[in-house]
This record gives sequence, C-alpha cells and structure tokens, in this order.
Amino acid sequence: MSFRGTAIAKKLGVIILLLLLWHLVYYLTTSVFQIWRPFLFPNPLGVIRVFANLADNNTLFIATAASMRRVLIGFFLSVAFGTLFGMLIYKAKFLNEALKPIFLGLQTLPSICWLPFAILWFGLNESAIIFVIVVGSTFSIALAVETGLKSVNPLFIKAGKTMGASPFKILLFIIIPDCLPHIIIGLKQGWSFSWRALMNGEMLSATVGLGQVLMLGRDFADINQVMCVIIVIMILGMIIDQLFFGIIEKKMRRDRGII
Repeated sequence: MSFRGTAIAKKLGVIILLLLLWHLVYYLTTSVFQIWRPFLFPNPLGVIRVFANLADNNTLFIATAASMRRVLIGFFLSVAFGTLFGMLIYKAKFLNEALKPIFLGLQTLPSICWLPFAILWFGLNESAIIFVIVVGSTFSIALAVETGLKSVNPLFIKAGKTMGASPFKILLFIIIPDCLPHIIIGLKQGWSFSWRALMNGEMLSATVGLGQVLMLGRDFADINQVMCVIIVIMILGMIIDQLFFGIIEKKMRRDRGII
C-alpha cells in the first residue's frame, strides 16, 4: 500500500473509531444510565438516516448549494474590501492610527450584532445575509493584509529596485510572496467568520439554506437533523481547507524549502 493509501486508511480508521465511541456514549447515556432522553442526544444511526432522507429528497443539496453561493459571494466581497482597507491603513499613517484600533474592535464583534442593521436596511432577504457575511469577515482580512505588508523586508524591495525591477515585478515577485503567509492566515480566518455569519443570517430568516434546515430540526425537536447539518458544515469546511487553503500552503512551504 502506498503512503497516500496508508494515510487515507488511517483517517478512515479514526473516523470509524469516533463513530463507535459516539454510539457507545449514546447507548450508555440514554439506555444504560438514562442520563439523557433519546431525543435529547444525537444518535449516529439516526443522523445517518436523516442524512439519507435529506439527500433523497434533494433538500440537503438545495440547501448546501444556496448556502455555498451566499458564502462565496460574501467571502469574495470581503476579500476585495479587506484587501483595499488593508492597503489603505498600511499606506496612510494617519489612517492606520485612526482606523486600525476600530478594525480590531470590529473584528472581535460577533456578526450576529449586525443582523438588526441588516434587517432594517435590507429586510429578510439575500442582501441582508450577504451584508452580515461581508461585515463579519472584512476586518480580519484587512488586518491580515496590513500585517503582511508590514512584514515585507524593505531590503528585498531596495534590492529589486537596484536590479532594475519595475514596480509591477516588485509587487509580483517580492511583496506578494513575502506577505502571502499572513494573508493566507487572514483568508482562513475570514472564511471561518463568513460561515459563522452565514449561519446567523440563515437561522433568523425564512430562506433556503443549511441554517434553515438546522432551525427546522430545532423546531421539530429533531436533534439528529441538527447534528446532521453541523456535520455537513464541518465537512464542507474541511473540503475547502484541503482543496484551496491546503494546496496554497503546501505550495508556499515547498517554494520556501520547508517541505
């Protein structure tokens, strides 16, 4: 078996072990010691049945597609605004002194605090949810861009100018590669903030999405459906991390001779 095959087998083994432990905890706490009532603790077999039912009637696919569309739109807008704001507070000292503390405060503000503004300004619709996503993740990306730009060694820029490099080549081959690690960290943080903001928006609006499916599980006291949606969100997060951020990080480490 190849190294890649062995790694996949180990991951599957860990997942199977966790499922068995989960089922054991469910059985002990609901049947043996009766700590929980069965409808108050998620059952792994029940979660699998809910997943199959939601997948069979396309509810899960439609909800996932709607949520992914919203979060991607909001995230890309956040990247655009965050990059712009990060460059502004890096270039202008007075903006840095005036706005950076505000950005730090806004970064720590839970995205759910923006929901009243979103509802009053846009109503219960797509625009309100996207607004919450953008506000929830823009400032972390802006701070990461500013930190990355500050971390670029000025000697590298001077060396590039001495060797006759144009401003575009300095940006492309010196500034961006040198500040990329900080930006990637900011993008990953912004992505996680985007998902949190998305769930806040979808759970409070009657729109199609994973948040709505989760709230329906709560309304019908179906803890298995709630757990199913949570697992789907976790899987989506892991897939995006491996297929996008993971590939960029591996290439970045390879270019620097770390791996």
